[in-house]
Amino acid sequence: MLSEFDLIARYFTRPLQPRSAATLGVGDDCALLAPAPGLQLAISTDMLVEGRHFYAGADPALLGHKSLAVNLSDLAAMGAKPLAFTLALALPAADEAWLAPFAQGLLALADSYGCELVGGDTTRGPLTISITVFGEVPQAQALRRSAASPGDDIWVSGTLGDARLALASLAGELTLDAASLAAAAPRLHAPTPRVALGLALRGVAGAAIDISDGLAGDLGHILEQSGVGATVEIDALPAGPMLACQRPDLQRAWCMAGGDDYELCFTAAPGRRDAVLEAARASGTPVTRIGAIDAVPGLRLVDAAGQPCRISQASFDHFATP
Repeated sequence: MLSEFDLIARYFTRPLQPRSAATLGVGDDCALLAPAPGLQLAISTDMLVEGRHFYAGADPALLGHKSLAVNLSDLAAMGAKPLAFTLALALPAADEAWLAPFAQGLLALADSYGCELVGGDTTRGPLTISITVFGEVPQAQALRRSAASPGDDIWVSGTLGDARLALASLAGELTLDAASLAAAAPRLHAPTPRVALGLALRGVAGAAIDISDGLAGDLGHILEQSGVGATVEIDALPAGPMLACQRPDLQRAWCMAGGDDYELCFTAAPGRRDAVLEAARASGTPVTRIGAIDAVPGLRLVDAAGQPCRISQASFDHFATP
């Protein structure tokens, strides 16, 4: 039977890399980070709870990937470069058959972004994964939710809604054929954090946020913190390839409020359109202009003809959503 310290040593302890921002990692009471001069630390925490954020029996390798990906997505939204992270893990039992693929999925993604595991905690309890991630960003260059201005364009990266489509199929809300589910499921289980785009948008974008709970709600945070409103062209939203095969009402609803997309929503002045497209090209990330920031508070949706429209679905809220 693995002890707590055997578990940490076997699956989560590795030597620090030569260019690490950490001067002390796993094994002491605290990790020590040394950000470079002129840089600020960007810090974010996310928690995933079995039965709330993922189904019991979820693939542990994919779960390891997603656990870190959702935190890296927060760094992307701030234009921050990943440095390191900590892991707090509650486990029903020290199951090596689960721990090995979980650690593999987690650390493979960490390695691809140069983000080192530098500490954390383990305990017995219902399966819960909590990660705190650390990044660095030059002073005064962080992308902020409060920086949108009237007249700005609104952009989103990638595509929206396929994660919600996969969830709907797994929950029995609708039926997808095996090939369609297999194509949509990676958007739910293994999202790609848009770190490269976030870095490329420094000095180009105004406000930014990652789309975790749904575009309507997450864009709403930008509007609230910037004291502005927005008009979104709902039929311009880039539906995922599998969602694009569904009914128009589902496309609209799940692009606007599906959740689990982990794309970036950001604003930029109209005069920066070429710079936005260059950032997209340089980062290998497609972007779509979906509307504009208004001076009048509130979120307004219009169709392709410019007529007002509504959707009935709201973005996800952990305490308001069943």
